[in-house]
Amino acid sequence: MRELVRGRRPGSVRPVVLVLMVPCLWWLAVALMVSYQVARAARRTARRAFPPRPAGRVEDRTVLKVQRARAWVALAMSGGLLALYGGVWDAWDQALQRLYLAPWLALASAVLVAAVLYWAARRERRLLMRAQFRSAGLPILGYIGAWVLVPVLFVAALMAMEALLPHTITASTIFLLYVPVLALWAPFWWIVYFLYFASGPAVRNAFSLSAVHAALPALATCAAVWVFALVSWAAGGLPPGPEALAVCAVLGGPASVTALAWWEIHRLRHQHDMRWRD
Repeated sequence: MRELVRGRRPGSVRPVVLVLMVPCLWWLAVALMVSYQVARAARRTARRAFPPRPAGRVEDRTVLKVQRARAWVALAMSGGLLALYGGVWDAWDQALQRLYLAPWLALASAVLVAAVLYWAARRERRLLMRAQFRSAGLPILGYIGAWVLVPVLFVAALMAMEALLPHTITASTIFLLYVPVLALWAPFWWIVYFLYFASGPAVRNAFSLSAVHAALPALATCAAVWVFALVSWAAGGLPPGPEALAVCAVLGGPASVTALAWWEIHRLRHQHDMRWRD
């Protein structure tokens, strides 16, 4: 009864408690607890730097629902094409391309679109936009620095482990060096968790530049997907499958994102009284 009152199902036990009940798995319990604390701290910092709903972002729930549905359909179609005509390595290559290219293209597109909107804005509006540029500049620099630190901290942790760990490892040395090794890798995983939690809100909200102009996230997304499609096409060619279907797959994604972006801008103009130069 107490478990039902607290909102838990009868008989449900936390995984950490199960691990702690098995003495031989103490190392896994410590690793899980350290990883949880590191992830929690990184998530708190990421949400502070790139909040899910930053100031100036006008959210339209109808548009969000359609965008989510479009994303799931695109994911299903990509998976289906890879399953029919591609393979595991093709899917892995596409995932790596999106992981490394998408944030940088989104950032470049957001800055470029913000610069165009700043140039087109009225003179009195530019003063306010400058202050918004300055407030968004520090989180953007921090995000870029986090990506730079990933390989640096990885190499540093490997070098520190090589210097710390003895050549002959025994049970006693493992026990004594387990916690120091976890501490060595904690900064690396903190950066990885930070990028994981920050990338979604940052890309979705144009790296907190949405306060500059209400249409900026939609325009930046539009530019980013077209650039990403052209870069992927130039670097790896068409995806596997019949040529006509492959061309439709390459152009269909950016075209659908563009249509949704302009629909979002249309709703902003008519329902939220958005003006291009205001």
